[in-house]
Amino acid sequence: MEKKYILTGASAEMKLRRMAFEIIENNRGVEKIFLAGILENGMTLAKLIQKELNNFSNLKTDLIEIHLNKKNPVQCHVPDAQVLKNEVVIVIDDVINSGKTFLHALVPLLNFQPKNIQTLTLVERSHKTFPVHADYVGISLATTLEDHISVEVQDGKIMGAYLDSIH
Repeated sequence: MEKKYILTGASAEMKLRRMAFEIIENNRGVEKIFLAGILENGMTLAKLIQKELNNFSNLKTDLIEIHLNKKNPVQCHVPDAQVLKNEVVIVIDDVINSGKTFLHALVPLLNFQPKNIQTLTLVERSHKTFPVHADYVGISLATTLEDHISVEVQDGKIMGAYLDSIH
């Protein structure tokens, strides 16, 4: 079956650069931001966003991993999360399909009382089943419940994003 690409690698790179500029603009006066990537693809995006932020600002950034099994998101672990107390955190994942993954990723972060939590996603579906809003969005799509969006990552680069229909 041929993939229906909604983003190429080049267009995804442009979206990440735009989101990095939005982060800089929305966090004036902030000295440091923690980029919390949901493993696997979310962490890849966090590293790419960090690179863009380093290219265009003096904003200090640290990466932190969110370990979460997307099939069973109740099991969520954030090593070294105690460093997030009174800090700005941006939770990052490749796609918001239902919103459930983002909600579960936020729960352990709240225990460490960050000053501010923001969210970033490359692709956001407009048909979510959980009340999650992304602060930074690469592309937003109107989809049906039968649609699934996948982001292809290879060697730390985004190759593209495509739509899978489960018909």
